[in-house]
Amino acid sequence: MADEPNLDASTPTVEATPIETRKRRSPAKRKDAAEAVAKKAASGTSAVSSPKSRRHTESEKAEKVAEIERRLREGSTLKAAAKDAGISDQTFYQWKRATPSSGVQAAVSAPEKDGLADLVELEAENVRLRGLLAEKLRTENTALRKKLGLA
Repeated sequence: MADEPNLDASTPTVEATPIETRKRRSPAKRKDAAEAVAKKAASGTSAVSSPKSRRHTESEKAEKVAEIERRLREGSTLKAAAKDAGISDQTFYQWKRATPSSGVQAAVSAPEKDGLADLVELEAENVRLRGLLAEKLRTENTALRKKLGLA
């Protein structure tokens, strides 16, 4: 009886759970995940996938933007044209901003050459027209004062 513990009614009994019955995580699963990360690092690809996959090349983007613009000129709606091209209308706007079409580049480069000369000519015409307007307003003002007897 010396080997048996002294069990009173006041002493709480705690049952010990054998280690074999406890749930454990398999170390193999953690090892498999670590191996997968190591394989990806070794192959040169990142372990974390990129948030957006780049599916279209720059030339494909330019072609789709040109196709959508052509359909818009024909009277189609933007939503319908973008849907037929396989992209969203917001993607169309982003691509259009990023890749200007060749026709727009040609149209922009031609006026840039004569831009300063055109600006000077327009300013001179603006001064001339303002002078004509001022003269016309003066004559109308004088005629009104004569009719009212103020002049």
